[in-house]
Amino acid sequence: MNSQQPHYLSRLWTLFKIALRGDEKDFISGNLNRAIFLLSVPMILEMAMESLFAVADVFWVAKVSVDAVATVGLTEAVLMLVYSVAIGLSMAATGMIARRIGEGKPKKAADAAFQAMVLAFIVALVVAAIGGFFAEDILALMGASQNLIEKGSGYTRIMFMGNITIMFLFLLNAVFRGAGDASLAMRSLWLANGLNLILDPCLIFGWGPFPELGVQGAAVATNLGRGSGVVFQLFILFGGRGVIKIASKNMRVQSALLWRLFKVSIGGVSQYLIGSASWIFLARIVNIFGPDVFAGYTISFRIIMFTILPSWGLSMAAATLVGQNLGAKQPQRAEDSAWRCALYNMLFLLVVSLIFGYFAREIVMFFSQEAEVVKYGSMSLRYICFGYVFFAYGMVINQAFNGAGDTRTPTLVSLIAYWLFQVPFAYMVAVAWGWGAQGVFITIAISISLYAVISIMLFRRGKWKTVEI
Repeated sequence: MNSQQPHYLSRLWTLFKIALRGDEKDFISGNLNRAIFLLSVPMILEMAMESLFAVADVFWVAKVSVDAVATVGLTEAVLMLVYSVAIGLSMAATGMIARRIGEGKPKKAADAAFQAMVLAFIVALVVAAIGGFFAEDILALMGASQNLIEKGSGYTRIMFMGNITIMFLFLLNAVFRGAGDASLAMRSLWLANGLNLILDPCLIFGWGPFPELGVQGAAVATNLGRGSGVVFQLFILFGGRGVIKIASKNMRVQSALLWRLFKVSIGGVSQYLIGSASWIFLARIVNIFGPDVFAGYTISFRIIMFTILPSWGLSMAAATLVGQNLGAKQPQRAEDSAWRCALYNMLFLLVVSLIFGYFAREIVMFFSQEAEVVKYGSMSLRYICFGYVFFAYGMVINQAFNGAGDTRTPTLVSLIAYWLFQVPFAYMVAVAWGWGAQGVFITIAISISLYAVISIMLFRRGKWKTVEI
């Protein structure tokens, strides 16, 4: 037993290094556990850096003021709509590119990547114009006080006007992941968020030669960091250093392909818009109970993202495996990939939920010492984690649908779980029944569990295996 253990650890370490380097590109044959490991490791590490950024951002901003945390929370709640468009478009790109790679057609995959970039650029320009002109109105619509609007509108304006960095960072990493180049996606996000981690305190507090910008400094740091990641991505894509190589022959608008990508992305965008819009309404409900309560909720949400994003990485591995294996005419291997990723995800989030359940107060106190902030932050953390085990399956199955190009089914599930149930029930429990913010937290745990149960039932039917993209 003891003699076998070093050998096992040595093999695991070798696989880990292969995953980081991205040496292996074939995920449609061979051992399925190996394929999941090689794809998921860089994706999990990619999302781990993104989650670290989310936590570090609120850590530094919390040292400015409670209003600064609320500004970030309210802005992020609305920016979830932008993330929804970016993620929805990204999932369409992942599905289409993974399918073409599975079919052995890398040139067609490059065509799809360029059309996705055209769509993302157009959307980013529209969002920048709206956010630039209406930053104050956006915060007012979310229930911000006049004092918060005066101090925080600069942060909101910068985040919206720089949204193209969000769009392209999400999209181009989805291109890499669909092609099985997960290590490149990891490196671009590590570069982006690594730079942001360095710039955050420098620009917020004016360390060294940097100007003291307060909460606006966090926005500047975020956009500069993400912008550096986008430059790296473009260098790889146009420099021909990855599986996807965009050459001059790919750089033309192909109306038929653009329309097909648009139709697939509509479903992806819709499902995330439905989910994100429900989060905006939940944030609006929580904000009724005061800035301290909302600041606690914001901190807990960032902590939750710290674990959800790595978990999301495993889900995206499932999307790539499903797409590529369907392209290779191996539907059973595609289905097996989804179920196995879901099991691993559930085990991971089960451990996380136990840790958060026991140490919620101590974890929140790391970010704030305000009594009310700590009270509601830890309450939010505990309640929401009750739904983690179910949510683990929901995340993976959702991405499996998207990887297959079936973006309509998770859109329908999102509509039922979040709009027919979550939003009205949260308002009823929190406001009409007088449970306060606690009612919102309980509703979130129930709704994400409901989402998972419905998704699993529909996935078992197998209609996603016949979708053409």
